[in-house]
Amino acid sequence: MNASLDISTLPEGHPVKIYFEEKELIQILLGELEETNPAEETQKYYNIFNQLQSIERRFERKENQLFPFLEQKGWNGPSQGMWSFHDNLREQFRLLRKKITNKEFKNVVADARFLTSGIHRLLLIEEDVLFPNALEILSEKDWIEVRKGEEEIGWMLAHPPVAFPKEEEYIHPSKDTTKRELTFSLENKSHYDEGYMSVEQVNLLLKTMPLDITYVDENDKVIFYNRGEERVFPRSAGIIGREVRFCHPPKSVGTVLKILEEFRKGTKNEASFWINFKGRLIYIRYFAVRDAEKKYKGVIEMSQDITDIKKIEGENRLLDWD
Repeated sequence: MNASLDISTLPEGHPVKIYFEEKELIQILLGELEETNPAEETQKYYNIFNQLQSIERRFERKENQLFPFLEQKGWNGPSQGMWSFHDNLREQFRLLRKKITNKEFKNVVADARFLTSGIHRLLLIEEDVLFPNALEILSEKDWIEVRKGEEEIGWMLAHPPVAFPKEEEYIHPSKDTTKRELTFSLENKSHYDEGYMSVEQVNLLLKTMPLDITYVDENDKVIFYNRGEERVFPRSAGIIGREVRFCHPPKSVGTVLKILEEFRKGTKNEASFWINFKGRLIYIRYFAVRDAEKKYKGVIEMSQDITDIKKIEGENRLLDWD
């Protein structure tokens, strides 16, 4: 370990201390992967590989929690350089998984060496550069906020780490209403599950989404629909406040009422249909809406034209606007 970085002084549950606990696990997995013959012990090799790929959670915690706090302090390097390093490793994992599945074991062994070498290099950069600088740049208050967001992403470890700070009661991120310093104004904005938007931004978001959305409240009254430019099914302002039973053709009312009944009783939470409509394949889904106490608050109907989506095959990782 770098002599300049003594993690023994860090309290239990500190984000950096957790990274080092994960590092020990990663090094064990890398050793096991190297010692296991994929051709002779295929399942064991695959299990080790799967566990190693949970390193993705480590990447996501850095990208979504640590890097943003460093950016706020003026250090953008990790967001630009290390994130690219993460993506390179993600691609190596993807290609190696494909070769394991296809039983290309000679290539698996060769490619695994590149992967493990890249991970060792990343761990070294973290220990020599990222974590020492982060510990100097960020305050204890910053680290507490970093840790709060990490709860939602998760860790590689078999068991969640202890709380940090130790005496602090754990609050799930979805229920955390702590006001944080932000880089944009909160004027005319409201707080949502995570983030802040104005009424105009919410309307633009809902209007831009390539979905038909209709919200029916717990009293079976239509209270909202989005006005997308290419709606599958037409809607007009006249349906607002209308009972949902009168918004469907007589032949389908029974099905709609059955869905509402089961949603209200709590026996079901989702119903899906797909139909051919004007030569297009339409996917229609109903979702029960419930509050934090699981009390029924209505239903959302979502309709989407999936004709072109169903035609997708393989992968497209490059931008092609031609």
